[in-house]
Amino acid sequence: MLEFQAEDQGRFCDGHSRRQFLKVGGLAIGGLTLPQLLKAEAASGQFNSTKSIINIYLGGGPTHMDTFDLKPNAPKEFRGEFQPIATNAPGVEICELMPDLATVADKFSIIRSLDGMNNEHNAKQSESGWSERSLRPMGGRPGIGSVMSKFMGASQETPYGVAPTAVDINGWTRPGFLGQTHSAYRPDGTGRDNLQLNRSVSVDRLDDRRELLSGLDRLNRDVDSSGMMNALDSFNERAVGIITSGKLYNALDTKQEDPRLLDKYGISMRRDIDRFLVARRLITSGVRNVSFSWGGWDTHGKNFDIMRTQLPALSRGLTALIQDLDAHGRLEDTLIMMSGEFGRTPRINGGAGRDHWPRAAFFFLAGGGMNHGQVIGATNRLGETPVDRPVHLQHIFHTVYHWLGIDANTMTLEDPNGRPQYLVENRELISELI
Repeated sequence: MLEFQAEDQGRFCDGHSRRQFLKVGGLAIGGLTLPQLLKAEAASGQFNSTKSIINIYLGGGPTHMDTFDLKPNAPKEFRGEFQPIATNAPGVEICELMPDLATVADKFSIIRSLDGMNNEHNAKQSESGWSERSLRPMGGRPGIGSVMSKFMGASQETPYGVAPTAVDINGWTRPGFLGQTHSAYRPDGTGRDNLQLNRSVSVDRLDDRRELLSGLDRLNRDVDSSGMMNALDSFNERAVGIITSGKLYNALDTKQEDPRLLDKYGISMRRDIDRFLVARRLITSGVRNVSFSWGGWDTHGKNFDIMRTQLPALSRGLTALIQDLDAHGRLEDTLIMMSGEFGRTPRINGGAGRDHWPRAAFFFLAGGGMNHGQVIGATNRLGETPVDRPVHLQHIFHTVYHWLGIDANTMTLEDPNGRPQYLVENRELISELI
């Protein structure tokens, strides 16, 4: 049994710690061994698709007013300290603290009129489109990575399936009522060490052990008419393949990259920017869904000082990720999603901060072959509420599921009580993107 401890993200204003403790067996979650998880994936529908998702969660709730929806003509108690700058996409403006991101605006879209958010310091909305209260007694709604695990399974483009369906870099996603068989791998801490063969065990020695197990199983296999033993062997074989191939372990090691690429991401400027690079490396190793949280955005006080620290680093890492995926030929089939828990108050408070404001927020989408270089919707002149083209949060997830080839109009998940549950309740495609 291994214990994974996710990075401490501190405390938000609700007083809840973001430190998560997980116990896993082998490389899996909740006591399941890796072969058992692979068996669960094998039971999933296999889509012949190379499409992947990177989901970035900005925990704490970033301000929309100082990032992607600036209001330079609003009164000073609303507009803040920053000015908008033009991008390489006509009519698209973002905060002056993100000049790198402005150079790739033709590859992303900003939804400024986000609706349907809840005042919740919880990642559930960003990973599923649902309130964390929805179906809470039975585990809550599953996130998009778990849905992909259920309906799509592992990527078929890599031999022996040497990449899992979903990887959660620093532990913010939850499988909801789908249960731990559809959790993402969390290869942090000691778990990363277990993604490579122990130095004391050579591949030849491992083969000897497998031969021994094969011999011990032979009697059972001889009398087994259902083929279960052969199937079990295949799951174990894939588990061994993940370990011995080293692809997943290597994908997590950014030190193998060219120093010039590390500098492009800005990792020397801020260490946690490496998550953007790790995400790209996981995608190109065959992972279908990569998720990670980044930064702290609960800016009830000193909002503008915090933005001066956060936004340039976010801009650099996100821009490098977009360009890096493009250079590897994966931007067209990889969709980057980025969001927080809600927006923040348009009116600045007495501590130079902004408080919770679920009535307006942004959602960022890049890549995926979608129609980009645009802003969708608008808030009123003070940034308080959507007034033009309101977009419900679940419309975004419905559109993403459609892009993946998952029909959210008809496909459902069975909850623990045996009842079918739709993936989203508000089902409308965002035609501007598709």
